[in-house]
Amino acid sequence: MKRLRYYVYVSTAKVDMLYGQIPPKLLRRLAVEAKVDLKVVSVAVQSPRAETSAYDRLDLVEAYLEREFDVSWMSEPAAWFRGDLGLRIAGYGEADKPTLMTGRDGDTVVALIGSAHHLIGHQAAPDMHRVGFSGLPSIFRLLQDTPPEWERQFNVRSWNTMPDRGSVTSDVLRVAEALTVPPMYCEFLARQLMRGTVTREDGRELTIVVGTPLYVAMSDRVPVDGEV
Repeated sequence: MKRLRYYVYVSTAKVDMLYGQIPPKLLRRLAVEAKVDLKVVSVAVQSPRAETSAYDRLDLVEAYLEREFDVSWMSEPAAWFRGDLGLRIAGYGEADKPTLMTGRDGDTVVALIGSAHHLIGHQAAPDMHRVGFSGLPSIFRLLQDTPPEWERQFNVRSWNTMPDRGSVTSDVLRVAEALTVPPMYCEFLARQLMRGTVTREDGRELTIVVGTPLYVAMSDRVPVDGEV
């Protein structure tokens, strides 16, 4: 039986973009492996593909990525990487704004940037013009001009200068450490945008991984005492 997930964030834009590129013959094979309803997929393989549900498409895209790409773990991220850690999520304000999900596991700090309208239960109105926030320029702008509601709710301050690629890892770490909203333990699959290191004043080197998530879901794993 296919495991149920309690999703927090699903990028339907990424799912649809990737789903449309899967070769039809491979799509049918993946459907069998992912245990997706073949009656639905048989229609999708011919035309139109949109007959599948959003979550069926996500399952098939995930299966495709696992089959065709090196999907790694967040501590040694490849182009696509998985993770499982406590994420502090900021961005439940306006649906046309970015959302930032960040957490730390040992010496690895993960920052996921996406669009708030992909947060489950926070969809935008059908007639609203949607703006994507899944690229590096979005996190650069976010660091330069932190949304006012984030400053009020999460004690995050803005930076007055546009960070370059060399300094953005330090700024990402400062934002991640400034968020005070309680963490939610989650699993995720994301596309890497950049990776760098920051050496702290105590000499400890941290790896900063910036990505954009395909999905984020509540984890079934129960964190131990003191773990975030």
